[in-house]
Amino acid sequence: MSTQTDSISTRTLILGTLVVLLAMGVRATFGLFMQPMGLAHGWGRDVFSMAFALQNLVWGVACIFMGILADRYGSGRTIALGAVLYMLGMIGTRFATDETTLYLTAGVLVGLGQAGTTFPVILPVVARAVPAAYRSTAMGIASAGGSLGQFAVVPTGQALITGMDWSGALWVLSLFVACAAPLAYFLRGRPQAHSGPQQSLASAVRQAVRHPSFHFLFWSYFVCGFHTAFITLHLPAYVTDGGLTAGQGATAVALIGLFNVLGSFYAGKLGGKYSKKRLLAVVYFMRAFGILLLLAMPLSAWVLYAFAAWMGLFWLGTVPLTQGLIGQIYGLRYAATLSGIVFLGHQLGSFIGVWLGGYAYAKTGNYDMVWWLGVILAVVAAALCLPVREQPVTPVAPTSPASA
Repeated sequence: MSTQTDSISTRTLILGTLVVLLAMGVRATFGLFMQPMGLAHGWGRDVFSMAFALQNLVWGVACIFMGILADRYGSGRTIALGAVLYMLGMIGTRFATDETTLYLTAGVLVGLGQAGTTFPVILPVVARAVPAAYRSTAMGIASAGGSLGQFAVVPTGQALITGMDWSGALWVLSLFVACAAPLAYFLRGRPQAHSGPQQSLASAVRQAVRHPSFHFLFWSYFVCGFHTAFITLHLPAYVTDGGLTAGQGATAVALIGLFNVLGSFYAGKLGGKYSKKRLLAVVYFMRAFGILLLLAMPLSAWVLYAFAAWMGLFWLGTVPLTQGLIGQIYGLRYAATLSGIVFLGHQLGSFIGVWLGGYAYAKTGNYDMVWWLGVILAVVAAALCLPVREQPVTPVAPTSPASA
């Protein structure tokens, strides 16, 4: 039985990581399409920024409902649904000819798809499948899958755009995300009702939102989303504005992913031994230092790559630490739902970061204001993490059948 359990745990970790790799890897390519699609359709950066901002907002809101679906009806169905919606969104983006269609496809459909195939749904599946002693490390490995996807898929996306034009590249990338649908069969299941005190979903959510630490995690995750979405979408354009090439911009985004394979893994591993909230504070503070490095030095390929490597070390390390704190403090019974709510904070930050980047560029012709705001927010996020209380809360059982 132990051998069989170990086999299931390993399979779940590998396949969960692969789903995250595909979903996050394809997502990281969207910045590469901004200029070629803009030239083809006459769209400014503000139009594409709004589509990507809407995608992030829909992703965040939908994560709550995808988390509820996973907790109540099983993760396999939820992941498969997300993969299909993601694929349809990518195909729809290929045929988008006006701003409204772009918002509905690249924005709404892709956002819905990402909600079912990324961290808030996948990490609770991984966490339940492995022993508690290895849980933080396992979530770090699964989070690293997103970074490995960024490293592998972004250069592939750039090569596809170069060789097949942006329209052909979207077809191929839609097939990438479709691969997550059959993998969902092996990630099926839902939390056992008897795992821990009998608490209703509504009771768990009420208890969490009344707990101050939940709000600290929500708003610090807001800053994470602000940074990652702004940089993912706008860094390639920022690089070409500074006289470098689109290929160097794609390489920088890929390097962020490569170095975050180490960053996410060790964030999860260290989170199993040391205070997760203090590690989170360090991650945000180091991000501020990395942005200051980029702003302080004349832009060159080596400065760009040094920035990418540094930011990569602290890129998605927030994910296993934040998700780990949710499971540690509030338990795993409704972890997908609670993770989805906190992830909404991340996506609100993503929406603001992406939209503000496009708006600032349209108004000023540069991104300076957004970079400096990113520094300030990183320091604020570090401060927000420190008051988090890491001790588990006692679940409150429903007082009547009606409340369940």
